[in-house]
Amino acid sequence: MSLVAIGACYVDTILTTPHYPGEDDKLRASKISRRRGGNCPNTLEVLQQLIAHDPSTAGVSLDLVTVLPAESSAASQQIQAAFKPLVSLSHSIYRDDFQEPASSYIIKSESSGSRTIVNYNELPEMEVEEFKKVADRLSNASWFHFEGRIPAVTLSCIHYLRQQYPSATISVEVEKPGREGLQDLAEEADVVFYSKGWAQGMGYQTPEECVQQQATLTRKASLLCCTWGQSGAVAFETSAQSLAHCPAYSSADFQVVDPIGAGDTFLSGMLYALLCRGDEWSLSQKLGFANRLAGMKVSQEGFSGLARALESFL
Repeated sequence: MSLVAIGACYVDTILTTPHYPGEDDKLRASKISRRRGGNCPNTLEVLQQLIAHDPSTAGVSLDLVTVLPAESSAASQQIQAAFKPLVSLSHSIYRDDFQEPASSYIIKSESSGSRTIVNYNELPEMEVEEFKKVADRLSNASWFHFEGRIPAVTLSCIHYLRQQYPSATISVEVEKPGREGLQDLAEEADVVFYSKGWAQGMGYQTPEECVQQQATLTRKASLLCCTWGQSGAVAFETSAQSLAHCPAYSSADFQVVDPIGAGDTFLSGMLYALLCRGDEWSLSQKLGFANRLAGMKVSQEGFSGLARALESFL
């Protein structure tokens, strides 16, 4: 079993502040931290923990396909080292003329618990022909997961996989509100993960409404999931017309500490459940595990130690 995740990789600089600064304001941050970010990299960071914690998944391999600066650059070397030994970046695309990675600068407000993100990326994006070469080298992969980043390119990549490797499972993250082309990606995928922001942008009032209405459009999809913040998440199996809802994870001493990457962590939980647990877990169990994992992430800084979520499930 092998999973290939395709998406952007960022280096995040996170400033924690008492509140958001106003225009032309000066504000002292209470904390600074730096870590590798990006939707697919975050998902793989947690997924590799789960696989390492579960002896029955020893045969699962993970690949990240992303655009990075020159392979010899300090940034690329650090990113590669951070993923060893379970996630391979050997099939990523390296831009020899660049030394700086894509970067995010995040202001996290202590008063509101929310965050504002400013991105910077001078790396040329992945082209369809580049992906085709990568896909051919990964022809034995059983699952391809795409961040819905550049829909036109991603759609061509999915079409290539459908033509050349029809047995591969394809999942897509539909996240960014107002981004044109995401609906087209959903209609070509086997598994679709919707965000609350995208769903509300499309006029859906609840996660149930989102997945059930989308099921009439996504004829190829076997599973649709939609996260809804504090209201939990919903999953819909199209063949059985089975709907599952799971409330957001909570505990007696639960506090929101770091919401950055919660959605990516939810994806880790669902991908683990789908890849490694299969029919062993019910849809409700899969959804419950993904929600628990995401809730545990929100209650701590960063992504370390999240494999402990498995202790109550295995």
